[in-house]
Amino acid sequence: MKLAVVGGGSTYTPELIDGFARLRDTLPIEELVLVDPAADRLELVGGLARRIFAKQGHPGRIVTTSDVDAGVADADAVLLQLRVGGQAARQQDETWPLECGCVGQETTGAGGLAKALRTVPVVLDIAERVRRTNPNAWIIDFTNPVGIVTRALLQAGHKAVGLCNVAIGFQRKFAKLLDVAPGQVHLDHVGLNHLTWETGVRIGGPGGDDVLPKLLAEHGDAVAEDLHMPREIVDRLGVVPSYYLRYYYQHDAVVEELKVKPSRAAEVAAMERQLLEMYGDPALDEKPELLAKRGGAFYSEAAVDLAASLLGNGGSPYQVVNTVNNGTLPFLPDDAVIEVQATVDGTGAKPLPVEKLDPLYSGLIAHVTGYEDLALQAALHGGRNRVFKALLAHPLVGQYAYAEALTDHLIAHNREHLAWA
Repeated sequence: MKLAVVGGGSTYTPELIDGFARLRDTLPIEELVLVDPAADRLELVGGLARRIFAKQGHPGRIVTTSDVDAGVADADAVLLQLRVGGQAARQQDETWPLECGCVGQETTGAGGLAKALRTVPVVLDIAERVRRTNPNAWIIDFTNPVGIVTRALLQAGHKAVGLCNVAIGFQRKFAKLLDVAPGQVHLDHVGLNHLTWETGVRIGGPGGDDVLPKLLAEHGDAVAEDLHMPREIVDRLGVVPSYYLRYYYQHDAVVEELKVKPSRAAEVAAMERQLLEMYGDPALDEKPELLAKRGGAFYSEAAVDLAASLLGNGGSPYQVVNTVNNGTLPFLPDDAVIEVQATVDGTGAKPLPVEKLDPLYSGLIAHVTGYEDLALQAALHGGRNRVFKALLAHPLVGQYAYAEALTDHLIAHNREHLAWA
């Protein structure tokens, strides 16, 4: 089995490598190709990756290359984890929206739109290269904004499934609080990428007992603290929103918070410099503890599980993925991409049925889906007016004056990445 990771020079890659090494019986990789245009980073990450495999006795071969076509040729699956523009672009995404009084975040709001505009054309180009070299390969997208990127891939006819680590993070945290094995925890997880709620926490599978009320009653403080939200919000909802809902439920407070604290991009950039220095140590043969602060917890385990299922090597019976709606949420278009529990096999992901949602959730999901449709049109076809319409449609922007100013800021800060600008 051959896997390729595009964006393999990421400082986060050793987390993925560690998962591949530990779970080699689930996903028996014979060749792993790390693809990245940054040769210096790739050399450091590739060296550590080989040492991790060697220490854990993994027999697979790790290859590094900057040639996308060569890297993805004959791959059974291609994982996308790229960041167009790097942390410098992320820094911009997190700062210029604040000048207009809007949240500055790399996947949500105006910053998220900027990332989508930079990313979608690049991802589609890579996907076409995959299709030319191996049309049967699966594409697993971990590149944000996952929902919009996955929708672009699916609408272009690619074999793609989107992946986010929010759900597996909740599963692991809830399992620890409930003192059960993670595999026993099944989430009623519903929404869009970075706009989801856990409406049930079941023990044993989809038909198991819902212990969400017990979880909130006994561990509500811990859950709320992890979300960086007041417990009152969680108690009144009676569900567990993702961390990203704080940008909606507490927008103005978060804007004020972001104005006075260092950006997450600055924190990550400093962390990456430390990590790359560590990776250059030939004695290091395991992922360093610092990597846990980098973000993306449990991504490697979710990625192994998903790849194993798509490639016919087993995997968990139910997994939270980003895939085509196709009637699952009847208030959305069939071609919308949603994030829900699904069964996954060699034919792809098939969402499990979802109970009718409270309008408190379905209304926001429908609103953001409308924005995502406009965002994808802007990413595919460009043009200032398309960018403006997407921003005007976003619930975190929504006002004419804000959308006008943010459009100018977005184009000015991303001109080098926008062919039409």
